[in-house]
Amino acid sequence: MTAFMHDSLEIAFRKSGDTPTERPGRHVLAAIGYGETPVAPFVADHGGIELELPMVAAGDGFTEFWTTNKQVKAGRMGEVWYAHDGEHLLCAGRIPPAPRYADQTEHAYLGVLRTIRELGYPHLNRIWNFIGRINEENAEGMETYRDFCLGRARAFERSGIPDEKLCAATGVGATKDGVSFYSLSRRENVHTHLENPRQVAAYRYPARYGPKSPSFSRATHVRDAGHLYVSGTASIIGHETVHHGLIERQCETALGNIAQVIGDANTARHGLSRGYRLTDLDLIKVYVRHEEHVELVRELCGAAFSPDAEIAFFTVDICRSDLLVEIEGIVR
Repeated sequence: MTAFMHDSLEIAFRKSGDTPTERPGRHVLAAIGYGETPVAPFVADHGGIELELPMVAAGDGFTEFWTTNKQVKAGRMGEVWYAHDGEHLLCAGRIPPAPRYADQTEHAYLGVLRTIRELGYPHLNRIWNFIGRINEENAEGMETYRDFCLGRARAFERSGIPDEKLCAATGVGATKDGVSFYSLSRRENVHTHLENPRQVAAYRYPARYGPKSPSFSRATHVRDAGHLYVSGTASIIGHETVHHGLIERQCETALGNIAQVIGDANTARHGLSRGYRLTDLDLIKVYVRHEEHVELVRELCGAAFSPDAEIAFFTVDICRSDLLVEIEGIVR
């Protein structure tokens, strides 16, 4: 499968069971399995870390390999597993199934923030979160995603990270209970976080969406690598879901939101020297709520993105019960 490389880091999707092609001077930073059963992170024989996310049916899995041309060091700090190469730090963890998640999420995120600070990689570029029963109520009657957002926000607040410094992120459902997550951070502050003028910043959503707003930006640009991490993006205009029950319109709106975020006008507004197109996006992940919508979404994405782009599709719940599809990717 195709690979995406920037500075020393290379990312590739490969079928489950495959290993990255052995090449002189390449080292595995992490192997992120998108599989059937959750497996907590661990230090693997290749020297990096591995974890398994519960995201697909049996036989449909793949692995996202992160490799680097630098030597990798891996280990564990508290409940956070990490691997770093002197330039990038990847952290991962898992929160077991629980009747409520705010406290556990706060603890987990504080662990990540402590790890990136103590290891000297304090600048977050991207975070991924996979949340079981994301739209169901917890033991106190609060939706699980809102419960998760409460703990995440408290961790950033306690760590003194202002909203404007929040990085790109994804928060979607998973096929098994519990919460799995991983993050990428850098030593140097070489990034710019972007918002979408068509949308209210997620961290400024009104209180109707929960006791704490979601803590992420719409995209994060890494200047020295010249690429952009695009957050999970859905059919939201302003702060409201649009095109209820209409999968084609929701998918088109999500694609339009991405195009808006990465386009010339918005990147210039954020001080970047150039903009991008949907055809620049690669390593795309598309989360579709209903199995019967996957083929239509596949067709729409195939028309929007480059024919050379790697696209993975998942049938999982989305962060709002009225959203039918969410799309993320990396701009080269």
